[in-house]
Amino acid sequence: MRSRTPVLPLIVLLAAASAAGAQEQIVKIGHVAPLSGPIAHLGKDNENGARMAIDALNAKGLTIAGKKLKFQLLAEDDGANPQQATAVAQKLVDAKVNGIIGHLNSGTTMPASTIYNTNGIPQISPSSTNPKYTQRGYKGAFRVVANDEQLGGALGRYAAGPLKLKTVAIIDDRTAYGQGVADEFAKAAKAAGIQVVSRQYTNDKATDFNAILTAIKGKSPELVFFGGMDAVGGPMLRQMKQLGIAAKFMGGDGICTEQLPSLAGAGLGDEQVVCAEAGGVEESQKKVMDTFRADYKKKFGADVKLYAPYVYDATMVMVDAMQRANSTEPGKYLPELAKTRYQGVTGVIEFDARGDMKNGTLTLYTFRGGKRSQIAVVR
Repeated sequence: MRSRTPVLPLIVLLAAASAAGAQEQIVKIGHVAPLSGPIAHLGKDNENGARMAIDALNAKGLTIAGKKLKFQLLAEDDGANPQQATAVAQKLVDAKVNGIIGHLNSGTTMPASTIYNTNGIPQISPSSTNPKYTQRGYKGAFRVVANDEQLGGALGRYAAGPLKLKTVAIIDDRTAYGQGVADEFAKAAKAAGIQVVSRQYTNDKATDFNAILTAIKGKSPELVFFGGMDAVGGPMLRQMKQLGIAAKFMGGDGICTEQLPSLAGAGLGDEQVVCAEAGGVEESQKKVMDTFRADYKKKFGADVKLYAPYVYDATMVMVDAMQRANSTEPGKYLPELAKTRYQGVTGVIEFDARGDMKNGTLTLYTFRGGKRSQIAVVR
């Protein structure tokens, strides 16, 4: 008579599965960026950076307090809209996320941060640069890029120094980011002896700039500074060319993208644009960044657009703090997050008492032959 392998009772199998599940802890990381609207390409880039980090963390098989961690990314779209951002923030709070990576824009990061702060959830923005984000005393608010005070100052000094420019017209899109970076540039430019001959305003969905550009043309500025994103800056460059405005064009990281040449078309002349990216990789870090970019392209079939490496680092920094605290509970790992010193893809990440980057880097770029070209990494 053939022997048979005994069949375990169903209740025993269920008990074993339950025990295995009890040894696995789900860690929910919320990520928010605009996945719809004119800068959705930047939002998707951010989300991809978060997905790379989550996949890398799960591959490591990390444990805390004897439990294997399983990281889940809860990705949401704020449409670069402050009202949508607060609704999404509350949704993630209700989902009991362990931490937030985002938002992309200053104008969405700041209103959402109030909700995260009220609920004690740490937030690391990979790209919001408005100084006010970290100036309100929220203990859980951090960023992994330089702020607009640093960025505006660097651009103002570069315009007055190496470029030797004397006059500038300033345009901003009235968003928290656009107005913030334009204001900081104006301060730095004036301090460096540059005369602001015109201050004009648009919005982040505008496509027709003839009125403000015509007003600017009459002032004959050597430089036009734009506070806003590439989706507006590109068409603005096209119309500047149509109106015969030959001034140099300057802006922050919002216009400093690989998409600017296609958005600007024939409006983008060689070395006409100078922009600064909040962050930057010095020579010692270049090989690591090149590897990240190659891995990103292999995974997503596209090049890094702008902030993905900073999103990746922000996610890793948050989890590093959890490991050091031996806890994924926001209230327990937050003190460790504030004490961070982490070697990331983008360089060493440390925070000051406000949650800003210590000694953050900035990268100056121009465009030649339709390609972005690095000028220098500065601090």
